[in-house]
Amino acid sequence: LDTEMLKRTSCLLLGSGTLGCNVARTLIGWGVRRISFVDNGKVSYSNPVRQPLFTYEDSVGGKTPKAKAAAENLMKVCPSAEAEGHVLTIPMPGHTVSKSQAQKVKAEFERLRELIIKHDIIFLLTDSRESRWLPSLLASAHNKLLINAALGFDTFVVMRHGTRQEAEEKREEGRRLGCYFCNDVVAPTDSLSDRTLDQQCTVTRPGLAPIASALSAEMAVSLLHNMSVEGGGGEGEGELGAMPHQIRGSLRQFSLLSITGNAYDKCTACSDVVVEWYQKKGWDFVLDALNKPAYLEEVTGLTKMKQEAEDFDVDIEWDDDDDNDGDHGQGDNGGDGGRS
Repeated sequence: LDTEMLKRTSCLLLGSGTLGCNVARTLIGWGVRRISFVDNGKVSYSNPVRQPLFTYEDSVGGKTPKAKAAAENLMKVCPSAEAEGHVLTIPMPGHTVSKSQAQKVKAEFERLRELIIKHDIIFLLTDSRESRWLPSLLASAHNKLLINAALGFDTFVVMRHGTRQEAEEKREEGRRLGCYFCNDVVAPTDSLSDRTLDQQCTVTRPGLAPIASALSAEMAVSLLHNMSVEGGGGEGEGELGAMPHQIRGSLRQFSLLSITGNAYDKCTACSDVVVEWYQKKGWDFVLDALNKPAYLEEVTGLTKMKQEAEDFDVDIEWDDDDDNDGDHGQGDNGGDGGRS
């Protein structure tokens, strides 16, 4: 074990909630000492029972920033830790930025970019789909290793995003590992407005977040022992064993599944065209993505692809023969044909 390497590695935790607190506790158990937290929320009364870096006293009054409280309490648990808390709102597609807000949001974008560039490994632990878009883009553009964890009620996914350096080393464009958005054919948009509290928050079985958090930290440590931090790493066996791309788990079935997915050339977060537009236009590109719902789909070619698919469908003459013995496209389980 390279404990000195772990001690030097700087980790940025985007999200200081249930996932963020548990990831941090696992990292310091491994010997990681440089950890930064990012969050825009405050500690509430319901947090301490699920988020092990907060106490009841932190929640009294509802005014304590989660990122700063997490950093301070982590250093109480481990005095040798170098922890920082950054109160920051991640700009998100679908959340329109008015002219009066533009300078403030631009400043938050620049702070987020600087933090990602400054750190060796990024943990994406936020609680909405759209909040994951900009960090995914920035990590891809700046060749940073990113570990992403997301929760459902009783399921989770932990995955690492492929890096551009990884693709260059393999000299195979299609072999770069995919990101969180590579399986989507729709751009991220506002999923939080006009929703009830339980719809906005991730309501999960209490044991789910600690499991996903532990796997996130373990995946990161395994990768760090087998590559340079910027390299991204391939699959296969490393010094600490397997290095999967994705781990999908279910508490309903008490199962874990390791799978691999390659990068999508029309991905709205990590495709070549999106990264190139970001590198060329910077903040102006990000602002257009935030304010224009169809912008990312147009840039990546998803709009054209979907239109071509619709046109193709119109030209097909379907056979309505009632004597056909087929199952009319239904999946074997009586579901929707395998859609997840």
